[in-house]
Amino acid sequence: WAGATGPAVPPLGRRSSLRRAMAACVPGKLMEMLSPGRQRASAGAEQPPYTRLDLSILDRFSRLDQGGKVMAEYVWVGGGGELRCKTRTLDRACTSVEELPIWNFDGSSTGQAPGDDSEVLLKPCAVYQDPFRKGHGNIIVLCECYLPDPDGPQGLGAPIPTNTRSPAAKIMADIAEHQPWFGIEQEYTLFEPDKKTPYGWPKEGQPGPQGPYYCSIGTENAFGRAVVEAHYKACLYAGINISGINGEVMPGQWEYQVGPCTGIASGDQLLASRYLLIRVCEQYGVVVSFDPKPIPGDWNGAGCHTNVSTKAMRAEGGYDAILKAMERLGAPGKQEEHIAAYDPSGGLDNQRRLTGAHETASYKEFSWGVANRGCSVRIPRMTEKEKKGYFEDRRPASNMDPYIVTGKIMETTVLPDC
Repeated sequence: WAGATGPAVPPLGRRSSLRRAMAACVPGKLMEMLSPGRQRASAGAEQPPYTRLDLSILDRFSRLDQGGKVMAEYVWVGGGGELRCKTRTLDRACTSVEELPIWNFDGSSTGQAPGDDSEVLLKPCAVYQDPFRKGHGNIIVLCECYLPDPDGPQGLGAPIPTNTRSPAAKIMADIAEHQPWFGIEQEYTLFEPDKKTPYGWPKEGQPGPQGPYYCSIGTENAFGRAVVEAHYKACLYAGINISGINGEVMPGQWEYQVGPCTGIASGDQLLASRYLLIRVCEQYGVVVSFDPKPIPGDWNGAGCHTNVSTKAMRAEGGYDAILKAMERLGAPGKQEEHIAAYDPSGGLDNQRRLTGAHETASYKEFSWGVANRGCSVRIPRMTEKEKKGYFEDRRPASNMDPYIVTGKIMETTVLPDC
């Protein structure tokens, strides 16, 4: 497993290099299972009949006293970009990551280590209240993955190849004086358990055309609101800076916003919010998809629009800093770099979404405009008027890695000044 120091962490956006690094140490069968193509193929498989468990029975046990012990749910990103979790018991309540123990898991079962040297370490990086185990000090612990090294600090070696937080955190530390704020708009689509039928759609055929579903109300238009509301409250309880929700253009599609968050906290909070969403859907018996074009044809895709602002952009006259960022984002070669970084397939997922239709710009070229949702980057009308504020990068796909995306934007627009 590459020795004590481990392989070098790939640059931000180099997902193809990351997958090659994984392939070098992961058994072939598991690598095949984690591949996007295999995941899409299995998504169409029929679900077997199963018995829905009665959550009211679980609630009886949730009220039991824990004897002063605390349940800590450790969450991390697996080898295919999926979220994984497991729980450990703590002897007392912990409120900061410094108090939490480093743990480990079997990386050979997640596509992150070979079987003959399978231990991967979990280093806590953010902590949230657990809305599923309310009270008693129970927490959710977001973690980074590292190689073990007995001689390293806390027994930690190098970050493993799938740890994209580590290089992003370095960029955020290098530009900390610029105080970057991010607001991320996470779009997603709810599906029936068959993973083929969007929630609220007829089993055969399609619903009426787009138009009445965006920010809609009513049984005939808004499908799955109970999931959305439950997730909203779960995020607020957990301590995530969720700033809003709305129904999206395609029926069964929704959006929530996380931010503003400063620096690396943006990626942390978005991943934690995705974890909460998946867990809420688990309880309702529906499936959430972050695919950027879940239904082909004349239907909107799903993005993860990323709003960006720095100290200079928020100051009086900050519009000049925004225009400077546009110049850097549009420099030769930068469009290709960013498109490759904005989805986990090196840009292939976004090719299905960024077609120039359905409120998108083509992935083939960079553009920006004021109040123009058909551009790569939109500058809000009030930002133009007030000559300060923020810009919205509309290119990131709904399944994007927030560490890679926020780090890449800062790498292009701010790091050259540091």
